Amino acid sequence: MGITRTLNVDEVLKRQDSGDLKRRLSSRDLIGFGVGIIIGTGIFTLAGVEAKTHAGPGVTLSFVIGAVVAGLAALCYAELASSVPTAGSAYTYAFATLGEVFAWIIGWDLLLEFALGAAVVARGWSGYLANLLGLPQELFGEDATVNIGAVLIIAVLTVVAIMGIKQSALFTNVLVLVKVAVCVLILAVGVFFVKGTNLTPFIPPAQPAGENPEVLKQPAIEAMLGLEQSVYGIAGMLTAAAIVFFAYTGFEALANLGEETKNPSKDLRVGILGALAVCAVLYIGVSLVLTGMVPFTEIDEGAPLAAAFESVGMHWVGALISLGAVTGLTSVMMVELVTIGRIGFAMGRDGLLPKKLGVAHPKWGTPHRMTIAGAVVIALLAAFVPITELSDMVSIGALSAMIVVAIAVPVLRRKRPDLKRPFRVPLSPVLPIVAALACLYLMLNLDLLTWLRFAIWLALGFVIYFAYGRRHSRLAAVEREGAGQPKQE
Repeated sequence: MGITRTLNVDEVLKRQDSGDLKRRLSSRDLIGFGVGIIIGTGIFTLAGVEAKTHAGPGVTLSFVIGAVVAGLAALCYAELASSVPTAGSAYTYAFATLGEVFAWIIGWDLLLEFALGAAVVARGWSGYLANLLGLPQELFGEDATVNIGAVLIIAVLTVVAIMGIKQSALFTNVLVLVKVAVCVLILAVGVFFVKGTNLTPFIPPAQPAGENPEVLKQPAIEAMLGLEQSVYGIAGMLTAAAIVFFAYTGFEALANLGEETKNPSKDLRVGILGALAVCAVLYIGVSLVLTGMVPFTEIDEGAPLAAAFESVGMHWVGALISLGAVTGLTSVMMVELVTIGRIGFAMGRDGLLPKKLGVAHPKWGTPHRMTIAGAVVIALLAAFVPITELSDMVSIGALSAMIVVAIAVPVLRRKRPDLKRPFRVPLSPVLPIVAALACLYLMLNLDLLTWLRFAIWLALGFVIYFAYGRRHSRLAAVEREGAGQPKQE
């Protein structure tokens, strides 16, 4: 027992009938949530930034690699989510297979991923809104002392998230329709301005990183192998793949909605795999059009797509892209707030966080306390911290969680071969192992500074777990009762 004590899968399944969270979501709602969180910063900003700084036109291949790795992880998520539908997703899967301390660390990573991701997106949303409406940069821009726009949008979306999951789904689906229409417009119009010369060479030759490269900005795998720092080339394309993986993170958020899905055995796998497929096609198509329209060295890093269309005289398309970016980023924040609430709810229910966070609102059936707590942290980050440098942290948090999910598939099959599995990952354990190794490889292509920050976050997580979570865990209470000891207050 101790730190490796595990949850009983049958007990997790019984939670579905508790009625704390309301079953109101269909597979269509889940696909809407999935597209809502996946299509955002990656398509409107990240594709241009990575093309210019790391991969050139080869950023399209970076998105392909990211899609393949995400697809492998999504298969693992689909099996576990349809077999063990729960509000905790990867956190609960780890708790049922690997043990409590691993579950805590994964839950801690996921809270980092979604909170930091929402803060990054809130600041981006504020900047796009300022450009669209001509609002003052000292209040809405990236250089604002206090980013008022970011705080306001988080406050509004928190209210929607608390009022009910169905209301959140309807709001998200409307935003998704707008931004998917904008993406289709980009492809339909932009393809006529693609020039073959802009796509040649598709993978620019590697170049030295400079006379005084920043050591902490070197990909971890290059440092481990003692390679000289460089940009572009195959290494640059792989580094970009690790960073644009941030664009695919979010599909795993759907696994947290298992207790609110009408038919989780079918709807969860349809939602996860369907949303990822739609987004992969859009990402790959838009990145190819962008780098075909503008030489990659001339891409505007602030608003790459809008600037690309303005450069060819299509100003009206640029304006619509700004509108699509505002709606797209809004839906990302909406789903991230919903997800943070569910992860914290699951951890509070298990006693690893204060138990008051694991209580649903009696009327709205949403984890209101955790949603508000998460929103306060996000608003503070978005208001005061320029967090462009920390966007890679979202990727490393997501990748670490996906490794655990991939490992959990064969482990749970061995521990519970009798468990009903509406969807099964083919070629297990080979494919889950490949998924875990692929995620690890992408993690190693993130820079040393990201790994250093990740290590600090993990260390803080261990301190909190051993100081609070380990003693207050519901399973610890069961152990004490079995040993005749008093309950921990």
